[in-house]
Formats: sequence, C-alpha cells, structure tokens
Amino acid sequence: MSRFETATAKAAVLTEALPYIIDFRGAIVLVKVGGSVMENEHNLDSIMDDITFMRSVGMKVVIVHGGGKAISKAIRESGHEPKFVDGLRVTDDATVEIVRRTLNNVVNPDLVKRLLAKGVNARPIHGNWIFGAERITEPDRGYVGRIASVDARPAREMLDAGIIPVVTPLGTGVRDQHLYNINADVAAAALARELKVRKFALVSDMPGLLRDPADEATLLSTLHVSEVARLKEDGVISGGMLPKIDSCVEAIRHGVRKVHLVDGRMAHSLLLEIFTREGVGTEITE
Repeated sequence: MSRFETATAKAAVLTEALPYIIDFRGAIVLVKVGGSVMENEHNLDSIMDDITFMRSVGMKVVIVHGGGKAISKAIRESGHEPKFVDGLRVTDDATVEIVRRTLNNVVNPDLVKRLLAKGVNARPIHGNWIFGAERITEPDRGYVGRIASVDARPAREMLDAGIIPVVTPLGTGVRDQHLYNINADVAAAALARELKVRKFALVSDMPGLLRDPADEATLLSTLHVSEVARLKEDGVISGGMLPKIDSCVEAIRHGVRKVHLVDGRMAHSLLLEIFTREGVGTEITE
C-alpha cells in the first residue's frame, strides 16, 4: 500500500468514527475490565489507551475492575486453594482480607497510575465506600455479597470534575458492616444502572458470547434479552458467563441502552466496538 493509500485509509477510519465521537460527547460510559487481559502488559496498555482516547474526545468514563487472577495468586501464596461456585468466588474471613488487600492496594493503584501516566486524571473509589451488600446464602459462599444499595455520588462528582473513577468490586454489609466480595460484573452493572450510562462495556479475555466455547467463529454479534433463557437451557450461557450475562440483562432492564462484551486481547477492541459500525464483540440489547 502506497503512502497516499495508507493516509487515505487512516482518514476513512477517522471519518467513520466522527459521528460516534459527536454523539457520545458528554455521555457516561462504564467499562468493566477483568480476566487475564489484566495480566498481559500489552493488552492492558491497549485498553488504557482506548479509555484515554474516549476521555480525550469528551466521554465521561468510569472503570470497574476485577482482579481474579491476582486474587487467586495471592490466595495460593497464602497456602489456600481458590474455590468457585456458579462462577463466584467462595470467600471466608481470611480470603476476604486477601481480596480487599489485592484489589484496593495492588490492582486499583496500578490502573490509576497507568491512566495518570497517559495524561488523564483518575482517582480510586474503593467499592466498600459506595456499595451496600447483603450476603448470598443460597448457596452460602461465605462473605460474597449481592448489591443492596449504591451511592453513586462520589463517581458523579468525579465525572463532573473531569476525573475517571476507578472502582473496586467490594461492598459493606448493610446488616453487619462486614466487608463483602462482590462479583465485578455485578458491581459494574449496578453502578451502570445507578449512573444511567449510555453504554456499558465488559472487557475480558473472551471474544464475546460464543455458541460453541471451543469455536470463536460461533460468536454471537448480537444478543437480545429475550434469547437469554433459551441459551441458558442449551448450556451456551454457563459457568463464569452466568453472572456476566445476568448482570448485562439487569442493566438493560434498568435503562442502560446497550451492553457490549469485548475481547481485551484484541488491540483497541474497545474503540472498534464503540466507534465503528460493525463492532467486534457481542452487543446485548432489549
């Protein structure tokens, strides 16, 4: 490709993105980051670049992050083995402290530091400051909670000040004031609902929802809420995908217009999903 053709192709990309940039200026977009992409330096840097771009063109971005791999590693280093039930981590007294320390003191500061280095203002919000939680008892997973309340004021104040809030998925018990571990997808969806975001994107190490988990060619580019029950019965939605999809459905039902499942292993997948016509992941709509 000649230099002229290369320049023309770049201009075409910018032109395609322009209507989306105009449309989303001033809009709140929540990005949940999780999976093994957080362990890969190149992938994580690409995601931070995308978020920096989004903030630079006037979008108000909120980040909620997981820390699954880092937490599991810390638990193993403490002499225990991570346990999961229906895609949610079993969290006893010792484990919940490891979760808190890893999320609030390791993963969160790293993401904030990366954004600051790229020239955008970011600040931490520990989830236990804003999420009220109730214990999940069926089945009992220890100190694993469901969202009972959300105080979105700190996030709104940061957004209005041009700051990216970076939020950990922890909660404070509304009955016992104990610290609770909350699935990051669930926490992100709850905050997305409360903020009434325009878009909610979940970035992970999956290309989206696959009809056959072993075949990426079976990617479902669009998923309607009405199809979810059947896909659960067929086993297409199972394991760790269950809380993810359930959270997406709840967000849609509470006013979030569109939810996107995005593959963070693909360079700039977040920008491709938001600023192009075709997108690259799974778009979930009513």
